[in-house]
Amino acid sequence: MASGFAEILRTRHAGRLLTGTLVGRLPNATAPIAIVLFIRDAGGSYSLAGALAAVYGLTNAVGQPLLGRLVDLRGQPRVQLPAALASALAMAVFAFTGPDDLALAYTAVAAAGLFTPPLEGGLRALWPNVLRREDQVHTAYAMDAIAQEVMFTVGPLLVTLCVSLWSPQTALLVINAVGVLGALSVVVSKPSRAWRSAPREAHWLGALRSPGLLALLGVFLFIGAALGSITVAGVSYADGHGGDAVYGWLMAALGLGALIGGTAYGSRRWTGAPEVRLRVLTVFLTLCYVPLVLVPGPVGMTLLCALAGVFLAPAIACAFVVVDRHAPRGTVTEAFSWLVTTFTVGASAGTAVAGPVVEWGGTRWAFAVPALVGAAALVVLTATHRVLAAPVDTARVTGSSENDRNGAAQPGFSTGHQA
Repeated sequence: MASGFAEILRTRHAGRLLTGTLVGRLPNATAPIAIVLFIRDAGGSYSLAGALAAVYGLTNAVGQPLLGRLVDLRGQPRVQLPAALASALAMAVFAFTGPDDLALAYTAVAAAGLFTPPLEGGLRALWPNVLRREDQVHTAYAMDAIAQEVMFTVGPLLVTLCVSLWSPQTALLVINAVGVLGALSVVVSKPSRAWRSAPREAHWLGALRSPGLLALLGVFLFIGAALGSITVAGVSYADGHGGDAVYGWLMAALGLGALIGGTAYGSRRWTGAPEVRLRVLTVFLTLCYVPLVLVPGPVGMTLLCALAGVFLAPAIACAFVVVDRHAPRGTVTEAFSWLVTTFTVGASAGTAVAGPVVEWGGTRWAFAVPALVGAAALVVLTATHRVLAAPVDTARVTGSSENDRNGAAQPGFSTGHQA
């Protein structure tokens, strides 16, 4: 199982790019909890903390595809590093001024979110350039999805560690400074400096002119909503079954399940169209959400949360392949950034929906939300199967071919300088 991952990490530049991207994305992964802890330490209300965290999330969702398009047009170093510096500087302004000047606080947080560099999309654009075999790229996508689960688990722990050692203000400054170093490590690497997007057709819709990509974004809007609703339902469950410690176990189990599923998925080579495989994975993902409505005791609920996470990382990894196959030529970074944005917006929507459901019907109905929105994702996949359908995959990762279902003659992987 580990041999495929080890082969990837032994490839020149791969380990550095993966590590640098994860470190560079720490500010994004930890911003909500860091902002809340900082505002509460400064004497602000939870309402203010939540509003500022929401502003960060909203502007981040807007900025990712916009900066992704700039990366496709201008290259990675010219966009990623200035964006990382601008985001860190804005968060430093927020850390030093605090909530006393609300207008400045909202502006600084909004700027920090807007200029968060699209390192996630950039890494996925680089994989075909670093890894020359298509099966290696598939494995790298799975490893990428697993690493995200680890980062979103470890990141909040790092924030709380910094807070306990120093202060919430220092935590904000340190995490964002570390993020800049991660982005710097990526953009000074040879693959990042050498990467160039393929020539692209001038179109104001950019990557969104691909019907297949739009269908995929619709699917992951609902999958993101499922994940967001589980976090709220978990809080409601923990309130009646032991408090914060139980909630921590539920979320850790969800991440562990994703880690196990992603590792198993990445350990083998897959044949056939990834669009079909995504439909199967989404079916199992939805089915694994259904038992959550049983709301057993803490031990049983922890096991069910682990089960609910098993097919999440595989579905995300498979979606990366589908994005690559459907992104119009010269828009791959933007396309991947749109996937990040859509998933984030979906998670926020799921959180917003689950809250009133808890108040109306209680915890059991809140845990029904993931299964219902998962079923909605399946409806979208079924309704758009003709749009997502790909010809028989005869592509090779070469230096001269790129899949562009919106213009190219044959399907394949975006590669090297034509990502």
